[in-house]
Amino acid sequence: MTTARIVILFALAAIAEIGGAWLIWQAVRENRGWWLALLGILALGAYGFIAALQPDAHFGRVLAAYGGVFVAGSLAWGIVVDGFRPTMWDYIGSAVALLGAGIIMMAPSTPATE
Repeated sequence: MTTARIVILFALAAIAEIGGAWLIWQAVRENRGWWLALLGILALGAYGFIAALQPDAHFGRVLAAYGGVFVAGSLAWGIVVDGFRPTMWDYIGSAVALLGAGIIMMAPSTPATE
């Protein structure tokens, strides 16, 4: 269940953070109303709470791994919501970022030795 929980929380965090940033972008860059920015701020706050629910107790590890999820999620959001057409390099970079996120979260949690 832990792996499923990690994946679900990362997906929810991505929706909250990317969605929140997108809402602010719509308000500021697309001039679609400041109420969207307020919703974006709420979504970004929700992201912080969702990330804190990860079972790993190390803030740095969770946020570093989330970086990979954010890369892939941002591209997916762009494809679905904005009609973005990624290049092969976008897909490769996203795969590398997700691989890195998986290594960080699923590897044994022993500290590096000198």
